[in-house]
Amino acid sequence: MSTKAVVFLLFVLWNSLVFASYGLDKRRARRGSWRISEETLLLESLFLGGIGAFLGGKVFRHKTRNRYFRLVWYLGLLGDIAFLYWLVWLWR
Repeated sequence: MSTKAVVFLLFVLWNSLVFASYGLDKRRARRGSWRISEETLLLESLFLGGIGAFLGGKVFRHKTRNRYFRLVWYLGLLGDIAFLYWLVWLWR
């Protein structure tokens, strides 16, 4: 397996973990138990987790009313798109 494929798989795994963290936080919010901090959720979104955060917010309907979260999701999506562009077309 090439290095590029491994990097792509790590990117997919990371976004899957970010997606799961939004689901876990929503579940904990419903149960009234210990939550994942907003700072952690936001940082996950910015560090190449924009796709997972955006989808997690939409699927679980979590943090969708908070404008700051939506802004960070879109910034994360832009970062993810830029990373994927670099990975597919610029990395040789």
